[in-house]
This record gives sequence, structure tokens and C-alpha cells, in this order.
Amino acid sequence: MKLYDSPRAPNPRRVRWFLAEKQAEIEIVSVDVFKGEHKTPDYVARAGLANVPALELDDGTTITESIAICRFLESVFPEPNMFGRDAREIAVIEMWTRRTELLLANPLMMAVRHTHPALAALDTQVPAIAEANVGAANRALRFFDRRLGESAFIAAGRVTMADIIAFTAIDFARMIKFALPEECANLVRWAGEMRLRPAAAAGT
Repeated sequence: MKLYDSPRAPNPRRVRWFLAEKQAEIEIVSVDVFKGEHKTPDYVARAGLANVPALELDDGTTITESIAICRFLESVFPEPNMFGRDAREIAVIEMWTRRTELLLANPLMMAVRHTHPALAALDTQVPAIAEANVGAANRALRFFDRRLGESAFIAAGRVTMADIIAFTAIDFARMIKFALPEECANLVRWAGEMRLRPAAAAGT
């Protein structure tokens, strides 16, 4: 297998973090999006679209979308479990994974994309889009803070895909000086624990 990766992008980081939690290693091929390497005919023919990450399997099949990639990797490297052990847990983790992506990760990524000067090379930046998405993310923080007052981690009593999505998005948003408010004590506690994970310690 080969993982086509861009080190500074948040979605590929989800997959690298997932692999670190599994203590699994696969071949990684770096793709420089600032040089447009994800838009070359060869890459688009392989991945189907100009996005990273992409996982190329031994039979030539290529999977894109970070969560789809991680679901495949879960089948190859089943422990520790990150997507659920039974029907109930699978559904609950899927629910929280969707919530973290839609309510928190997507707004934060859009805010960074439309704010950080370096990303102007990738897209036309619209300050109003950034402002609206920062507002949406801040509202979501209160929701996740309440959840983390009930549970050690977002979807279960252990780290799951939902935590990876949430933390990598929050960490990515430091590029625009986005920070967790001190009054969200449960989120602050959780983020501190995530920063102690092997993936974060290794700079993943």
C-alpha cells in the first residue's frame, strides 16, 4: 500500500494519526499541494480527483477521503479498535464522527482556508466565509464541551476516529490563532490528553 500524503494538510494528518494509534507503518508518498502536484494528470488519474490523502492498494485500487481510508485500514490493522466493536458502538462512534466533521472540523478548515495568507495560493479567500465558520466552530465547542463532561473521549471511553477528527482540526486552526476558551474546561482537559498521545508526541 501507498499513502499519498501532504504533511501540512489536516485531512491527511487524520490518516497519519490513525496509523500512529495502530502502531502501523505503510509507505508514504509526499504530495506538495503548493506546487500543484495533486493536480498532475498522473495523480488525478490515480486518485480520481485532485485531493489528498489517497491510499493506493496493492491491486491498484485507490481510495480517497480520509475516513474511508481509515475504515479500510481498520480492517487491516484491527487493534486498537477505532470504529466500534458491536452494532451499538459502531453507530454511536459513527454519529460522533459525523458530528465532529460537520460541526467542528469542516468549519475550522474553511476558516483557515479563507484566512491564512499562505492558503491564498490555493483558493480565492472570502473573509465573510472565514468569519461565519469561526462563529459556527465556536458554537460547536460548547456542545462538545458538554459531551466531554460526560465521557473521557468524544464517542467512547477510549480514543476513536471522532477524537482524531476533532483534535486535528482544532490543532490545524492554530494557524489562525484559534484557541479553546478556558471556560470549556472539559475540552481543554481532553485536548491536553490528546497532545500526550504517541501521534502528537511524534509530531504526526
